[in-house]
Amino acid sequence: MDATNPLPRWEALAELDDDALPLLGVALLIARDEYPDLEPRRYALQVQGHASHIRGAIDRESHPALKMRAINQYLFEEVGYAGDHDEYYDPRNSYINQVFERRLGNPISLALVQMAVAREVGLPLDGVSFPGHFLVRLPVDDGLLVMDPFNRGRPLDVDELRQRARTHMGGEMPDDDALSQILYPASNRAILVRVLRNLHGVYSECGDWERATRSADRVLRLLPDNPEALRDRGLGYLELGHLAGAREDLHRYLLRQPRADDASQVRLRLIEAGARTARLH
Repeated sequence: MDATNPLPRWEALAELDDDALPLLGVALLIARDEYPDLEPRRYALQVQGHASHIRGAIDRESHPALKMRAINQYLFEEVGYAGDHDEYYDPRNSYINQVFERRLGNPISLALVQMAVAREVGLPLDGVSFPGHFLVRLPVDDGLLVMDPFNRGRPLDVDELRQRARTHMGGEMPDDDALSQILYPASNRAILVRVLRNLHGVYSECGDWERATRSADRVLRLLPDNPEALRDRGLGYLELGHLAGAREDLHRYLLRQPRADDASQVRLRLIEAGARTARLH
């Protein structure tokens, strides 16, 4: 994101190719829903400032792993970015402006900062939608340097990656091919959707249906007709009393996922929405 460029518009995102989606710009667009007065230029300049501060040290290193170590030392030790271990589910940890301001975040928001700064100095750092916690990866020699942004960018070896993945794969240890697929770079769209799904989970858990529904709606701006987001927005509409919207979204969900595990529950909610509409008439 260039400091002189305005934020993109939600209406335009679905038509953009993934590579054309400005990762930091859309992350700030997500944050502007909650913080309408945020100034995007402030945070773009902050990324550029971080990069300018570290560029000399990076240029003195010849190996990508050493360059990345210098970035991590600066961000996590000097500047003080850290994983919010005490209030992990605080929604502020998902809003990138708050991560810049508070120096606290969750794995994916800290990865966004790490990636923005690394890319600003020419390192091709990518995100990884790893099961559980989001990770980052950097091509190094003939392999990958995989790091945990939630824990100060700590490098993870193959054995630890297998063990982490195993806990989310029913206890099955991934082989080389499975691990390679898990470590495939996440697309910009997938990263942004994961941010929004995190927010939806936080807000729905505490019954904040207005914000939960908004989060699902924003997923649909990135992925129109995404079944899970249709379901989530429809259920949110139902909680908010927006019955016409609930019926439409839940009906579309069932058309796309008629054999989903929760299809019978969604049908019951759809019947409930119809009954409530009939009572209103």
